[in-house]
Amino acid sequence: MHFYFNKITMSNNTDISSETPESIWAFIRELAKRQAETDRILDKKFAALALQVAETDQIVKATALQMAETDQIVKATALQMAKTDRQISRLEKQIGGVTNSHGSFAEEYFYNSLRRGNKQFFGEKFDKLIRAEIMHDENNIMKGELDLILINCISAAIIEVKFKVREKHIEQVKKKVKRFRERFPEYKNHRVILGLASMVFDEDIQNKCIENGIAVIQQIGDTFVINDDNLKRH
Repeated sequence: MHFYFNKITMSNNTDISSETPESIWAFIRELAKRQAETDRILDKKFAALALQVAETDQIVKATALQMAETDQIVKATALQMAKTDRQISRLEKQIGGVTNSHGSFAEEYFYNSLRRGNKQFFGEKFDKLIRAEIMHDENNIMKGELDLILINCISAAIIEVKFKVREKHIEQVKKKVKRFRERFPEYKNHRVILGLASMVFDEDIQNKCIENGIAVIQQIGDTFVINDDNLKRH
């Protein structure tokens, strides 16, 4: 067997034309060995990379699944909150309806009681009873209401009616003096007295009314009682 080579240079810069066939084969085997080692290293790296890609893909899929589940939870929560809001709204309407009903009942009771019975405060007798006077401003927006008003020739009694009087109502009724004079200029020279009428009156609230010079009008049994001790005129 004969080998013929052109002049080429090996990796060690040796002139290959001077090499023997055995050295050439040894060189080729060395190259093959190195290539195999390189391929093994590359395969290992590619395998590790493929594993990392697969793991990343699993993480992405798991994250997407978690996000989908979270989205479902958010939607379910939003739906439940909307349902709860509707329930609260209905409950507020029901409570408001009950409160308004109680307030209307109390106003009706005291109006009829004053119309038929005692109209005297602090020794004064009143001969005119005005009911539920709504007041508006210049833009026709309601700014207040006078529940019951008793009138005689020199005085006016403003009665605020509540089913149950609370401390805040004391200040509310005190503000009615100014509103009364604005609404009824014909009574500008009348002295004004104030009263709070209620179906339910706590004792401490009664005492605070009396301290503020406000008459306490309370239902007791089938009738009502007026406590006008320390009554103030405005």
